[in-house]
Amino acid sequence: MRIRAVRLEELPVLQDIERAAGQCFRDIGMPEIAEDEPLPLGELAGYHHAGLAWAMADDADAPVAYLIADRVEGNLHVEQVSVHPDSARRGVGRSLLEHLAAHAGREGAPALTLTTFTEVPWNAPYYARCGFQLIDDSGLTPGLRRIREREAAHGLDRWPRVCMRRDV
Repeated sequence: MRIRAVRLEELPVLQDIERAAGQCFRDIGMPEIAEDEPLPLGELAGYHHAGLAWAMADDADAPVAYLIADRVEGNLHVEQVSVHPDSARRGVGRSLLEHLAAHAGREGAPALTLTTFTEVPWNAPYYARCGFQLIDDSGLTPGLRRIREREAAHGLDRWPRVCMRRDV
């Protein structure tokens, strides 16, 4: 497998990957997350055009996972990372995060940030193993506060969430 830029014609595949990856939330009592629709194609295209969308491609060059990021206050913020269940538990997500960290380093961004669920094993505990550290609410930047406010308005605060940071 290899990491490469997402192609425009693959955007529907990214949505399919996110839907498939989201099904594991149903198994832990979070069906609303499993049923949440992926980002619309137009928004995904924006990440593509910004050069902030990568896919992990299999031997047939088909995406099996993807990561999209935003620039937030000089850092790169992980907006979404999804791995198809058929490719899970093989280091695919970690490889995408490492790719983003290398990209951030080349851009001169000091850190990666993200928001995530605290009590989902493949969320905050996983990201901690990948080198991310919790950001206390008092340490949130205005940009991260805005992201958290949008998430709360979308209903994600029904379950505990946090912001995390990893220096590059």
